Formats: sequence, structure tokens, C-alpha cells
Amino acid sequence: MRSTIIACIGLLTAAVLTPTILHAESIDHGRSDGELVIYTAKKIITMEPALPKATAVAVADGRIVAVGSLNSLQSWIDQKGARIDTRFADKVIMPGFIDPHVHPSLPAVLTQFPFIAPDDWSLPTGEFPGAKTPEAYLKRLTQLVGEHSDKTVPFIAWGYHPLWHGELFRDELTALFPDKPVMLWHRSFHEIIANDAALTMLDIKEAEMVGNPLINWSKGHFFENGLYALIPKMPFLFDPARFGKGMENFIQMVHQGGVTTTLDMGTGVFGNPDAEIGMIRHTMETLQAPARLILTPIITDFIGRGVSIEDALVQVDKWREQNSHRVMFDRRFKLMIDGAIYSGLAQFKFPGYIDGHSGVWMVPTEILQEWAQAFWDEGYQIHAHTNGDGSAEVLIDLLKTLQKNTPTADHRLALEHFAYTTEDQNRQLAELGAVVSANPYYHYMLSDMYSDQWLGADRGNQMVRLGSLERLGMPFAFHSDSPMAPLEPLTLVSTAVNRVTINGNLNGPNERVSLEAGLRAITIDAAWVMGWEDEIGSIRAGKKADFTILEADPYRVNLKRLKDIKIWGTVFEGTPAPIETLDTKD
Repeated sequence: MRSTIIACIGLLTAAVLTPTILHAESIDHGRSDGELVIYTAKKIITMEPALPKATAVAVADGRIVAVGSLNSLQSWIDQKGARIDTRFADKVIMPGFIDPHVHPSLPAVLTQFPFIAPDDWSLPTGEFPGAKTPEAYLKRLTQLVGEHSDKTVPFIAWGYHPLWHGELFRDELTALFPDKPVMLWHRSFHEIIANDAALTMLDIKEAEMVGNPLINWSKGHFFENGLYALIPKMPFLFDPARFGKGMENFIQMVHQGGVTTTLDMGTGVFGNPDAEIGMIRHTMETLQAPARLILTPIITDFIGRGVSIEDALVQVDKWREQNSHRVMFDRRFKLMIDGAIYSGLAQFKFPGYIDGHSGVWMVPTEILQEWAQAFWDEGYQIHAHTNGDGSAEVLIDLLKTLQKNTPTADHRLALEHFAYTTEDQNRQLAELGAVVSANPYYHYMLSDMYSDQWLGADRGNQMVRLGSLERLGMPFAFHSDSPMAPLEPLTLVSTAVNRVTINGNLNGPNERVSLEAGLRAITIDAAWVMGWEDEIGSIRAGKKADFTILEADPYRVNLKRLKDIKIWGTVFEGTPAPIETLDTKD
């Protein structure tokens, strides 16, 4: 079935797409190559302890030359000459924000459709207010289904979650919409539910699905790896025009969030990494996106395509040879351990889930060990999708085995997501030299529901134990895993600093982090977690001239207002790119 996915996505590489958003001629080229430009600001937050604040930064050839004040930079001005650029005189400059866990292809697919989620979403495609109750969800769903006029594709909405919206599986959707094909894409992305009309329209037959434990045919429910049986029936997802516009939406989301560096955490999630890489590179480079994207090969892509470890290593080397200015591979590799936290498929140790259901193991432990060892021995940084404390235990044992077999200093094995761990596990991870890339939005969205229905308050309130990591001195970063959270680093900082849930509850106050730690988690500590601290993450001489331009100082606003700080735009490698350069008109 993956061969059908490959054929669908292969259409993308043959398409010639016309850029429609970030026009090259509209980018504000604030400097020319070789020219020394000094940007002044009301305040520059450097994230460098030796010089934490400044008011001027000099850049040339895409890199930072000097930081300080106009007075302290006078020697550069006298000897090299400089152009003083005062456009940021009333603004605050920070290092370019970093999101070290995104999936470009997910927004490229999902922004083709409306969002009906428990939380509010502001997207390049429109405003989508949250629906927190079954009544609100059904009202919005019925309205949008009624407005759906494209008879070539089923109606699809992303964001459904039964804990908020009640059970809406095949029978319920068929009763509500007997003649209209309707599909609900779960808030986790890892699940789709279809009604009878949608199954008929897509020519999906029960005989094709027999024996797959991750498909519940009677419920029209396809989840985790079961999605690979459904996606080939949906070639419209990869129509060049639709997918291309979706990729542009992703770039716009990156820019509006003030992000200048993103780390993709799973190239090839739809089964054809070569086509996906080509599409991403085409869009990023053609549109001159003011950001870079570092791609990460993922174990499930290779296993799903039947690629051996030896051939996988060769393939990644070939991908690296094709690196371009904005899109590149370095040396990192992603493992998948347990299922999605939004789906309740994470693996938890005793006492498990209150209702008795179990999580999902994505890859058998012995296969994880084999692939991890091979890439570890080749000098790759290992990242591991790890949600529950059961999977954290597996990761800790895996790391101990890797270190026993091939002792490696400064390996920075990264636990990705960090939905729930114990204090003891955090101490072990810190002692073993691991780092964490966390999604604090999990706590914001799920703590109340998990406390009430799945884990109990003692564990549910302690989701995403970031305060523990700060006390241990363990490096951590914040990521969006877009669209698991908005691609907005300041929103992530706000959720971690305040720990107030979507329902307004303060849960686990001891696991709040300081504002300083929160800002480091989207700048210098994020750079450290991904091994790029010599290039990005702080404002000091020698690093890339990547800046995020804010309209207010995060150290001087009320903590509850952090996410509301307006972003003017970014400076990418010395070139200013205001948000207003993004134009969604053709």
C-alpha cells in the first residue's frame, strides 16, 4: 500500500509550482554582501551571560560581526565603515527563534481543510475558534459539511477529540450525514474516522483491511500505522496545487511565529522521502523563505519501505550531498517508541490508564536497538519519540546499552515530546547525558482531561515536568510538533511558565519554569539540544545573523501576556523579513 502513497506523492516532484506568498522582490534586503550594517534597537536580548543586553549589533555576509552599543562598535565603524540601520530603534531584538520539532508535510496536508479543534487556531487560511463541547463541535461540523461543495473529495476536518467532542465514529457519522462523505482527522493526526459514504467514495473495502490490528473497521477508525492502509485511497492530498499551497502555509506559519530555524522530525512520513524532500526544497528555496529547515530521517519510513540499515545509511549520505542553502540534512536519526499522547496511546507503567486501555509500541525494542546502534556508531545524534513513562524506561535502557557498547561523550540523545516521566527517570536521563525536546502545550491541552479520565490527578497534573529539568540543570528545548501545538514559540514559553490549562486551571505549579529558562528553550538551549549552538541561538560575534524582532520586551510584560507579544518579523542571515512581506494573494 505504501507504493500507492509513493505514486501519489511522486506527482509533486513533476509539478512546476508558482510561488504565491513570499515574493523575492518584496523581501527587504537590508544589507548587501560584504557591507557592514549595524542594527540599533531599544534592547537586544543576546542570551549570552557575559553580555546579556545590548543596543547595537553589526552584521556582514550573513553573520554577526560585533555586539554592544554604537559607542563600543565605533572601532568597527572607523576602520571598516558601516551603514547604521535604525528601523528597530523602538523594538526588541532576540536571537532567531528555533522550533526543533516540526513536520512540514503535516501542515501542508492539514491546512487544505478546516480546523475544528478544542483550542483556537489562527492560520494563514483563516481563524478557527475552538469547540470544547460535543454541542459546539456538532454545530460547527454540521455547518461546514453543509457548506462543502467539492464533490471530488470528501469533507475533512482536523481537530476531533472524543474527550471533548464525544464519540463520533462510523455509525454516528453515517447517521448524521448519510449521503455526504465525511472524515474526521483526529487532533493527534495519528487517526482518521470515516463514515459509510466516505468509505464508498474512496472505494475502501473491508477485505482489504482484514487482519490489521490498527484498524477498527466497524468504527471506520484507522490509527497509527493503520493510516497507511487509508492514505493511498486519498491521492487528492498530494495534488501538486493543493500540497504546494499547503507547504506555503507552513512557511508562512514559521515566519509569523518568528522562527528562523526549524528541525523536521520525520522525513518521509507519507512513504516517499525523495519526493517530500524535493517538494520542501523547491518551496523553501523558490520562495526564499527567511528560515532554514534541517531534515531528519525516521526509522518507520525505512522499515515501511523495506530498506535495510546498510542501505538506509547510504541513502541518508546521498540526501546530505543534495543539501541546499535553506534545506539540509546533518547527522541525526529519529526513533519511534510509543504512540500518540493525544490518542491515549502512549505507554505508561503501572498503574497505567484508569479505564484499563493500553498504549501502542511503534517499533519492537530489539529493532529499535539494532537501528539505534548502527546510527549511533556512525556518529548520528539520536532522537526518540517518547511520550509515557513506560517508553521513557525503554529509552533509558536503550541509552545505557548504547553507551555500554560504544561509549560516546557529548552524545545528546534527545527525548522528544516528554509528555510524562517520573522524577527518578529525569535524574537518570540527566546523569546519562540526555537532553529533552519538550512540547509544553501537552500540559495546556491534556492535563485536565488526563487527570479526570485517564491517569488521575497525581500524574495528570504533572505532565511535562519541566521544573524538574530546570532544577536538575538538564538542557531542554520547546517544540510545537506542528500542528500538535501552534507554531508559536512564545505561546510555548507562556504555557511552560504559567502552567495554566485550556480550562484555566493551574496544574502542577512546582513544574513551572522560570522565564529565563523558557526563553532559553526557544533560543540557545534549543540550539544546544540540536547541536547547533556554535551557529545559532544567541547573539554573539561569529554566529549567523538570525534575529526575531519583537514589539515588546518579554522580561517586562506580565507573564500571562507573553503569547500576545507582537512579532514584527525576523532577520535571516542579516536580511530583514517583516511579517507584512507575506502575501497570500496570488
